[in-house]
Amino acid sequence: MNGDSETVGKLLAGGADPNTPSEGEEEGLPLCAAAAWDRTEVATTLLTAGAEVDGRETGGWTALLWAAANGHAATARVLIEAGAEVDAINDDGDTPLSLAARRGALGVVQVLLEADADAEKYDGDGDTPLDIAADWVGVHLESALLDQIEQEGWEHTVNRQHTKDGTDLVTVTGRSPDGTQTEQVQAQRGHAAVATLLEDSTGVHTPVDRLVARAVAHRDLDEDAETWWIVADSLAKRGDEETYEALSRLCVSEDAREREFGVDAIAQFGVTEDGKPYVGRTLPLLQKMVTTEGNPQVLRSVLAALGHQGDPRALPYVLDILGRPEHTRTMTDAIALADVLPPDHQEGLALLIEMTQDDDPDIRDWATAGLAGLPGDTPVIREALAARLTDTNLRAVAEATRGLATRGDGRAAQGAERVLAESDDEYARDLVTQSPEAE
Repeated sequence: MNGDSETVGKLLAGGADPNTPSEGEEEGLPLCAAAAWDRTEVATTLLTAGAEVDGRETGGWTALLWAAANGHAATARVLIEAGAEVDAINDDGDTPLSLAARRGALGVVQVLLEADADAEKYDGDGDTPLDIAADWVGVHLESALLDQIEQEGWEHTVNRQHTKDGTDLVTVTGRSPDGTQTEQVQAQRGHAAVATLLEDSTGVHTPVDRLVARAVAHRDLDEDAETWWIVADSLAKRGDEETYEALSRLCVSEDAREREFGVDAIAQFGVTEDGKPYVGRTLPLLQKMVTTEGNPQVLRSVLAALGHQGDPRALPYVLDILGRPEHTRTMTDAIALADVLPPDHQEGLALLIEMTQDDDPDIRDWATAGLAGLPGDTPVIREALAARLTDTNLRAVAEATRGLATRGDGRAAQGAERVLAESDDEYARDLVTQSPEAE
């Protein structure tokens, strides 16, 4: 329960049985305890030592059911990778997906859907996970939780914090007047995003205006606009004329938030492995917005959307935005510029190289990645990449290493050696070990 993996390891090495249930007030299986408290490292240790991944406690609860009920996505992934039954039910008929949907646990729902959990399986009350999530969409979460534990004379406190999946965790605690009794309930503010994912999984076609309302309502609530982007992605994947027209109208809405969402959703509309069928209509729309849009946040979305088109015809408009005196540089600049930049465009290339030297490490990282991914191979590009091999940002070093390796430049070995010696970042290490030079 306490996450003391070192002691757990010693006990197991000494012959402790990972499947022996505890007794008394904290009765239950060790693996279930680790899952309920999000002790991912302990769960891994127990599984390695032979803990039964689908071992059941009183009430038919498995470790995955506990992880889902408490919103612990990382532990849920470990359990699934170890073979946990993704559609297991407890004695009340709850499934991991129905429990995660009830909590609003976006991260767990994503993990379960990736593992092909049955999105249409009914729980003990005859509800699907979508039914459960949809009932919570639009509900004032704090008030709903308060109603669950409200008792006359009790004092209540509300706490809010961001979870690992970016959604708000709302905790309501009640305390009796004499302080001898307490009760606590929790839920995450992820129900709108969860409902959207489940609609996509079950083929439910929700009207565009309802989806837009979900996205806009959560724009400032999620840590990284998770609901916003899940809804935008859902609409972008539809690829039908009716949805495209609706998003086009949003791009000229009087409401800045609606314009921002319209641009973000239309940016990759209808994109498939076969191409970008709407680029011929989207590019002119975005080009016009460059000249008419006055809201900086919307213009930032326009810049990103121009990059998503991957079309060199967007380059003059990208350079226009980047060159404005009032423009504040972010990593979006480097991404958008690299996505539309021909390697022989001297002005654009010089600007991208300048970004690889920016004071902001994230900007240097993304600019170096963009430079590394250009199709050209010139001394200017090689020297700019080589200059990043001494960068303090090891991801930038890894990106430069990749770019040099793909160009057959022996200096890539220097970057690979440094990343492997100094970085524990899995992404950076993968970049340098998968490069041709490393092989």
